[in-house]
Amino acid sequence: MSPETGSVPGAEVLDNPVWSALTGPHRAFAEHGPAGLAARYARDASPFAALADPADPRAWADLAALAGPDAEVWVTGLLNPPSGWETVMTIPGVQMDGRAVRAESAPGAVRLGRGDVPEMLELVELTRPGPFMDRTVELGTYLGIRQEGRLVAMAGERMRPTGWSEISAVCTHPEFRGRGLAAGLIRAVAAAVRERGDVPFLHAAAENTGAVRLYESMGFTVRRRPDFVGLRTPAEEA
Repeated sequence: MSPETGSVPGAEVLDNPVWSALTGPHRAFAEHGPAGLAARYARDASPFAALADPADPRAWADLAALAGPDAEVWVTGLLNPPSGWETVMTIPGVQMDGRAVRAESAPGAVRLGRGDVPEMLELVELTRPGPFMDRTVELGTYLGIRQEGRLVAMAGERMRPTGWSEISAVCTHPEFRGRGLAAGLIRAVAAAVRERGDVPFLHAAAENTGAVRLYESMGFTVRRRPDFVGLRTPAEEA
């Protein structure tokens, strides 16, 4: 079977990665619904929420109770929201398994932390790699490249489902693209993931074909094609 069919041992947690993360390695960042069937990240860490079972109407009701009426939440997967939920935005994506990626340190890479957040937010605003918030840096290892003291590239970890870790926030300042900085940082973050005993994976927007080609050239393989969906909860709590 090919990686896209989901044959990777232990990869079933990637079918619902946010839920696995929030009930596992990232439980310290989790806020849970009153019934325990839905959860979301602390809002200053990540916008994503999850359901224990997306086919269970009770889980959707629990997420509505957690978020409150007429609130926006982001979920990922192949989902069919019940009546009353409004789809605000859908971003088709690809989920890529990184077991075959070569992991190695990146020359000049430095560990980024809380003190670097203002610069990280500036780089994210310029390059738009995906959601990044004040506490996102706390979700895992973040590495950056500086040129003359200026942060010009970074990559790090976001979702951490059990046994896996998502490489995310991969971005390079436009003036410094084409130098292999992103690929080097991806390999370096993958090395940190592997050192912990986990397996790297990542998500990308399906329309970002250039990024997908780069990841494939590094050894990532498409496992599945989930959507990233912004939803608005019903006006009245379920």
